[in-house]
Amino acid sequence: MEPPAVPRDRLDGWTLVAETTERPFDAGPVSVTAGTARYERETPPPRPFFFASRLRVSPDTGPNPALTRLVESRAREGFRDRLAERDISDLVRRDDRPLAVDDPDASRVTLTVFHGRCAVDGERVPVEALLAVWTAGEYLLAGGAYPTVDGFEATRQEVLSLVRGVRPPDTGDDGVRRA
Repeated sequence: MEPPAVPRDRLDGWTLVAETTERPFDAGPVSVTAGTARYERETPPPRPFFFASRLRVSPDTGPNPALTRLVESRAREGFRDRLAERDISDLVRRDDRPLAVDDPDASRVTLTVFHGRCAVDGERVPVEALLAVWTAGEYLLAGGAYPTVDGFEATRQEVLSLVRGVRPPDTGDDGVRRA
């Protein structure tokens, strides 16, 4: 399954490190398939990363409020697990707030902010992690994490710009939907 589109002009300095299709949820007749692209910055650890995912829920019921709450909850749990795989621990959920994205067809976007620490060479480096969940005809998730040390505000703004630019895969780099 193809991941969502990310504007190429915003990916300067980011390297695509993985593109995957997974089934994060499968219970009886209901399943969720996720197409995800993950990017990293070439820096000393902990490396900043960004990801964008789109979800296909089967059977297709279309987004609705109850399903959206479930997707948001499961996405936060899954994101915490992914952060733990990257040795980011002591996670604290700091904030949930709306985020404006570039896609005029997008629903309300919820941005969740986490703070944690990453073990690097015996030190505990502070990290901020962001997760956004919304719909644009289908469920989209995007976010990333980066160390909150010297100069991190520029990285935060880059990650937020990348998140804002995520669109369904039938959207070109110019932001126009393809038929």
